[in-house]
Amino acid sequence: MKYGVMDEVVPTMSNPPSEPSFREQFPVLSRRVYLNAGTEGPVPQAAADAVRARVHADLTEGRVGRAYLDELMDLAAEARSGYAVAMGAQPAEVALTSSTTYGVNTVLAGLALAPGDEILTSDQEHPGVLVPLRRAQLTHGVRVRVVPFAQLPGEVRPQTRLVACSHVSWVGGEVMDVAALRSAGAPILLDGAQALGAITVDVHELGVDFYAGSGQKWMCGPEGSGALYVRSDRLDELEPPFPGYSSIADHTDPLHSALAPGTARLDDGLPSALRSTWALASMSVLAGAGWAWVHGRAAAGAALLAGLLRARGHAVAPRGRSTLVSWTAEDADAEVRRLLAAGVVVRSIPSAGLVRASVGAWTSEEEIQRLAALA
Repeated sequence: MKYGVMDEVVPTMSNPPSEPSFREQFPVLSRRVYLNAGTEGPVPQAAADAVRARVHADLTEGRVGRAYLDELMDLAAEARSGYAVAMGAQPAEVALTSSTTYGVNTVLAGLALAPGDEILTSDQEHPGVLVPLRRAQLTHGVRVRVVPFAQLPGEVRPQTRLVACSHVSWVGGEVMDVAALRSAGAPILLDGAQALGAITVDVHELGVDFYAGSGQKWMCGPEGSGALYVRSDRLDELEPPFPGYSSIADHTDPLHSALAPGTARLDDGLPSALRSTWALASMSVLAGAGWAWVHGRAAAGAALLAGLLRARGHAVAPRGRSTLVSWTAEDADAEVRRLLAAGVVVRSIPSAGLVRASVGAWTSEEEIQRLAALA
C-alpha cells in the first residue's frame, strides 16, 4: 500500500507550561516514549492521586446514605460539564457513557430505524461503529452502504437516513469534511474517538446531530468512560435504549415517571464516583494547560513526525490536521514490537499494514526525532 506525499505546513511546537511542567504530570513519560493515546491516553499523576483518595474515602466512610448519592450526582454533573467544554456543547446536551461505542449504540438503538432506511458509512471505520451498524442491519433491516472516507459527503442520497462515520479516521488521521457532509443534508452521527481531546471540537459549529467520544484516549480518563452529545432538537427522537436511574424525572414513581430533562436521560447507568473522579482530575490537567495549547502542540508534533518520516522515505498514510501519523511497514506488528523494545510505544493497524503513532501535547520534539530515527 503506497500513499502520495501531501503538502503540509509544519507548525512550530510551542514549549509546554511550567511550574510544574506539563510533561512531569505524566510519570510514564520518564520511562517510555508514549505514542499510543489513540488507544489509551497516559495517566496523569493527579488522576492517580484523586482515585486513591476516593477509594480511601469509600473504604473508611462507606458508600451509604443520601449524602453519598448526592456526591455521586455532583461529581457526574462536574464531569458532564467538563466533557461539554471539550465538545463545545452545553452540559444539558451531554450524556455520560462508557465508551464511544456505547454512544453509537445509544443513537442507533434509540432511533426508530426501519427497513428501507440507508445508513452511510466509510471504509475507514473502527469496529466501534461497524459492529453497532451490523446490529442495525440484522434488527431493523436497514441497508449499510460503505464508501471511501474522502468521498463520503458526495455519496449522500435521498434515502440516506443517517451518516455514521469518524470525525478523525483511526487508520491514518484523515479528518472528515464535516461542512461538506452537513451540506449534503442527511443527519450526522460522528465517532469522535480520535478527535475529542485531540483536536478542537465544537459540535455546534460542526452542526452535527450526534457526537460520541471516548474518555480513556485523548482525555486521559479511565477505561469505561466517554460522552455523547445529542442536539437538543433531536433528543426526543431517541427513546433511551438502556433506561435506568438517570433516565427518569420522578424517582418516587419510576413506573409512571416522565423522562428526565436533557441528554442525561441517556446516561450509562448510575454514575461511578471513581470514573467521574478520574475523568475530572485528568480534565483539570489538560484544561489547566489550555485546550488551545494542547490541541495546537499535538497537531504540530504530528505534522513534524509525518514530515520526518517522509524525509526518511516512509509512505505516510493520508492525514489531516490531526494527532495521528501512520506509515506502511512490511510487518506492522513486528515493527511495533521492535520499537517497544527500544522504549517507544506505538500500535499497528494490521488490516492496513500500518504502524500508527499518536502524538500528544505531552510529546517532546526529542521524542519525535527519536521515533523518526528508529523507524
